[in-house]
Amino acid sequence: MNIQAILKAGGVGAGILLVLNVLGLIPCVGCITLILSLLVYAGVGVLAALWMPAPRDGASGAKNGAVAAVVAGLVSGLINMVLAGIQFSISGTSQMTQVINDLPPDQAAALAELGISPAALGIGAVLGITTGCCLIGVLIAAGLGAAGGYYWGNSHPS
Repeated sequence: MNIQAILKAGGVGAGILLVLNVLGLIPCVGCITLILSLLVYAGVGVLAALWMPAPRDGASGAKNGAVAAVVAGLVSGLINMVLAGIQFSISGTSQMTQVINDLPPDQAAALAELGISPAALGIGAVLGITTGCCLIGVLIAAGLGAAGGYYWGNSHPS
């Protein structure tokens, strides 16, 4: 593994994903940025394989691409967690209170029977959900980065 290529490609990918995460806060743009971020993960894999020393093969390109995409995915996930926490703390508390107050009594009773209190649906739940999404995103990033690195390593061995 070439650490310099991994860190360089992961840093470039993290910078691009930072911009996409911030743009994703705009309503209706998040759908487009999701697709673009998947393409960025594959591109990070290609960059990691591109910046490897000259004798390349698919396996080493895939390893470097996967690790570089994981680096970019972790940075992106952490940024997303911070943005989700800020967004929820600004607007989510009042909206969540309104949603809970608008629940029909039978649904509120069903939630109470399951042991789910309205207080459990706060910032902790938001951070827990974004942590789970971050982990899934890192796995997807590793797969797409490995695919991009494998492609570039096989198609451009020298």
